[in-house]
Amino acid sequence: MNFVWNPILLVDIVLCIVILILGIWGTRKHGDHVPIYIGIAFGLFGVSHILNILGLGEQLVTPLIIIRVLAYLIVIVSLLKVVARKA
Repeated sequence: MNFVWNPILLVDIVLCIVILILGIWGTRKHGDHVPIYIGIAFGLFGVSHILNILGLGEQLVTPLIIIRVLAYLIVIVSLLKVVARKA
């Protein structure tokens, strides 16, 4: 494991944590599950960023692709839930 200093990934991790916290807060406040789904997705993005900072990106290419695709799918499904709501 080789630590890779990358300020862009560090900023991404911080923002992923903020979005995760806001997702938890939004779900608790309004009872809607969409914010927590989006928060979980960004938590997964954060995991992929952490693994890259730890220097594991090249060794874990396939798992990182799976994590990121899963996160994107969670966001897509969440947005589809919002779009499908009746006014």
